[in-house]
Amino acid sequence: MTSIKVVAQSSALNSLPSSYAYSSNRHVAAASDPDSSLPVIDFSLLTSGNPDQRAKVVHDLGKACEEWGFFLVVNHGMPESLVEKVVNASQEFFNMTEEEKKEFEGKHALDPIRCGTSFHNANKGKVLLWRDYLKLVTNNCSELAFEYSERTRKVARELLKGISESLGLEGSYMDEALDLDSGVQVFAVNLYPPCPQPDLAIGVPPHTDHGLVTLLMQNGVGGLQVQHNGKWLNVNALPNSIMVNTGDHLEIFSNGKYKSVMHRAVVNDRVTRITPVTPNGPSLDTNVSPASKLVDSKSNPPAYMSMKYKEYMELQQNTPLDGKPCLDRVRVQGE
Repeated sequence: MTSIKVVAQSSALNSLPSSYAYSSNRHVAAASDPDSSLPVIDFSLLTSGNPDQRAKVVHDLGKACEEWGFFLVVNHGMPESLVEKVVNASQEFFNMTEEEKKEFEGKHALDPIRCGTSFHNANKGKVLLWRDYLKLVTNNCSELAFEYSERTRKVARELLKGISESLGLEGSYMDEALDLDSGVQVFAVNLYPPCPQPDLAIGVPPHTDHGLVTLLMQNGVGGLQVQHNGKWLNVNALPNSIMVNTGDHLEIFSNGKYKSVMHRAVVNDRVTRITPVTPNGPSLDTNVSPASKLVDSKSNPPAYMSMKYKEYMELQQNTPLDGKPCLDRVRVQGE
């Protein structure tokens, strides 16, 4: 399939090709800017060693996860120069010829490297997405991607300790229960070129992510929208902030207290948007179920069935992006 970058650069392109027309846009209310500020987490206070500061941030983390499923992280220690290098290197990859990129067309969710357009094989016969992607399993990537992945992984692990505490658990509880020392992190980059009719196309449709938390940065061009209280809201990220959204496995682990957030990526007709994304999850062989300390057979029974993380990833990669179909598969009937 021809990459969307090539399609977008065609001199003959003056309207949206019919295969990219996303009719669902007509049935989804337009997004607006938030009435109130998006939650902001100061990472430096989480790691300052000051118990009072940490307790305040842990409380704020829990509130953000429960009420939004999304927050911005500032003062995280990730150099802007590193993000710029990753964006530039990603742009160089997407600038390769179609023939050169064919070498990296993976077929399986856990292939060491995969690149392509739209959304794998789950979108065959359906509307095409206005994006190209590159995905790497982080123990098989370049030095630059590895450095970026290691830094985001450290941020994610510290956030997850705080989230664990916000649930009333020990900071190490989630680490141990989900074997996060061997946890899976995927390094992904999405490219969304200018679109002639952005209101009729979609970068990525409404969906949730597998894993616990996903960390996302961008090249200064917005396009992420999150669903909050039934409304779609634009995410206007602070400079050099990390956008973090909760995933399906945090919803499962918390027994539904912290819901995975629905989000989507929209496109524009002016500039290219590039987003490095790192989903963080348990180890592949971990059977993920609600934390035993958070459930009770009578007052708070498990709302989700156990499933091996690897199986869930494969299920999601072969299911069209549309809401929470995979999470519904493991939800206990009646919950």
